[in-house]
Amino acid sequence: MPNMRLTKNPMPSQKADVRNKNFKEVALGYTEEMAIDEAQRCLNCKNKPCVEGCPVKIHIPEFIACVAKGDFAAAYEIISRSSSLPAVCGRVCPQESQCESKCVRGIKGEAVGIGRLERFVADWHNAQENVTVNKPESNGHKVAIIGSGPSGLTCAGDLAKKGYEVTVFEALHVAGGVLVYGIPEFRLPKVIVQKEIDTLKALGVKIETNMVIGKVLSIDELMREYGFEAVFIGSGAGLPRFMNIPGENLNGVFSANEFLTRINLMKAYKEGSHTPVYRAKKVCVVGGGNVAMDAARCAKRLGSDVTIVYRRTEAELPARREEVEHAMEEGIKFQMLTNPTEVLGDENGWVKGMLCQEMELGEPDEKGRRRPIPKEGAMCTLECDAVIMSIGTSPNPLIKSTTAGLEVNAHGGIIVNEDGLTSRDGVYAGGDAVTGAATVILAMGAGKTAASAIDEAIAKNAE
Repeated sequence: MPNMRLTKNPMPSQKADVRNKNFKEVALGYTEEMAIDEAQRCLNCKNKPCVEGCPVKIHIPEFIACVAKGDFAAAYEIISRSSSLPAVCGRVCPQESQCESKCVRGIKGEAVGIGRLERFVADWHNAQENVTVNKPESNGHKVAIIGSGPSGLTCAGDLAKKGYEVTVFEALHVAGGVLVYGIPEFRLPKVIVQKEIDTLKALGVKIETNMVIGKVLSIDELMREYGFEAVFIGSGAGLPRFMNIPGENLNGVFSANEFLTRINLMKAYKEGSHTPVYRAKKVCVVGGGNVAMDAARCAKRLGSDVTIVYRRTEAELPARREEVEHAMEEGIKFQMLTNPTEVLGDENGWVKGMLCQEMELGEPDEKGRRRPIPKEGAMCTLECDAVIMSIGTSPNPLIKSTTAGLEVNAHGGIIVNEDGLTSRDGVYAGGDAVTGAATVILAMGAGKTAASAIDEAIAKNAE
């Protein structure tokens, strides 16, 4: 009989007043006993609604049934059929709005902790010492992947499993894309990312770092001179946006991208790091998404008094509820219904505060969120000595500017069809390079779709 308890097993975590001073992982993970107990809450529904909520279509009830029996190896084998990055997804995917939102157990209680179980299974697998990866026999076809973020790694993994000779070209000196430069250590330890990448390498995936496609090589050269039959563009959306308000060029104003890259990729939080980061006394983070929460929580760990400034209310925050709660628990303040109009500077050109317009909510916008409108005559000044702008990112225009015939939309996103095919024959794209900044799991889904389409197209051309 299923375990009919209405609540999921809570995730063991560091205490808030301890974790806000270190960069160790916040969530500590389930024990074997907790995982088995949680898995036994699954009803193993005939129609499997949770699978429909998963962008990469993991066979969720099947892997959970294996966990319930204590067969963790079988559970991992099932997950890995669909996902190349299970330890990553179990940590950073918004399960509450995807697979878990479809869980029948959520109707009269809490959904099964699908993400927590995926993380447990992946961590259990990665802890085994004698794991072997069976490298498929080469089918003689070559595919290039631009970018080693979640969409690129997923596409690479799926193609490698089919025998393709896959080479991933990464612009930075370390593979992983946003998983290594964007997501903090306390949410996603980098040893976890490296373990997933090592698994892909064992499948035969080659990774070339310090390769800025569009500068070192062009897409045309990859296909014409290096013999790649298809190219997948998974270059992400690393171009930060700013508000274009007075004072944004002052010392002490950062994009969230730069701030997080310095901390996560360059390890600026460590003593003796070669890459410095400004440790401000008071920081204002502008924005309300997951990246804003990451930046705010990093600044808090560096010793700053941190305030998140958002133009709507707490109810409209786009960040995951879990991340908002963690930020609040860690002592981060929230200044709602507030929109910056100017960054104020001192006589030496450093930030000393922000002039802000107080807001109120009007009618819903096209996304269903109530539109913020200025409250007439209501202004306020926030004291701070650093501002982190986290209001979104756009795809870098480099690949578009060096690839003839590659169509993009008004926001710089590459235009693709339902299979991820661009306006250029043999060139596919997916993830943030297409959609703009989105979630890891949606990028993985796009990489998976493109891999299937590439395989089908190459097979058809070979006939």
